Amino acid sequence: VQLQASGGGLVQAGESLTLSCSISGTIVNLDAMGWYRQAPGKQRELVAEYGDDRVRLSGSVKGRFTISRDNAKSTVYLQMNNLKFEDTAVYYCNAKGGVFGQLNYWGQGTLVTVSS
Repeated sequence: VQLQASGGGLVQAGESLTLSCSISGTIVNLDAMGWYRQAPGKQRELVAEYGDDRVRLSGSVKGRFTISRDNAKSTVYLQMNNLKFEDTAVYYCNAKGGVFGQLNYWGQGTLVTVSS
């Protein structure tokens, strides 16, 4: 199983970017797909997650970011609007699954840099 993320880049504050992540291979009982990020010197944190029975968004991105999922394409998207300097981070795609929720996969990370 591989997760391939794309869409990062350098933008100015207030601009938008869309990240996408596609799964190649099969995850048994795929449940949630989502995005985490890690800024320099900080811990990795959840940004958004789209599960079978839930959609979660970090409070810091609510109203600005939207997560969507295309199950037919095994792809999850993160539409990021009104980007702020503090959104600068490496964004990691994540997928969870397994009969007992024991499977956890990560993509390679894509850098988002927001200039103020």
